[in-house]
Amino acid sequence: MNRFSAEEKGNSHKASAAGAKRRKFIWTLVVAVFFGWAGFIFFAQSAAIADKSEQLAKKQEKNETVTTSLNQLKYEVSRLKDDEYVGQLARKWYNMYPKGETPIRTEQSGE
Repeated sequence: MNRFSAEEKGNSHKASAAGAKRRKFIWTLVVAVFFGWAGFIFFAQSAAIADKSEQLAKKQEKNETVTTSLNQLKYEVSRLKDDEYVGQLARKWYNMYPKGETPIRTEQSGE
């Protein structure tokens, strides 16, 4: 018989319905697996991003402290270029006085 005969048409309809169900099931399974994988990757990456953000915040905080320290040192270097300031430091730390100058020490200073 040919493929357009009545008796084969009824049998192939049941077979094609079973095949359609099988294809729908396989398609649904593939889509479910894909979305499961996508969800897993999303949560894994969001956790990694949170860790990296925390590291970035710590490094930015450290950068701020280093920048503040650098600015303070630059200011100190600019002050060390002044002879009067160097003289003050020499008097304070090393008790070095120019000739003719008499140091005045008080009991409060503890020196």
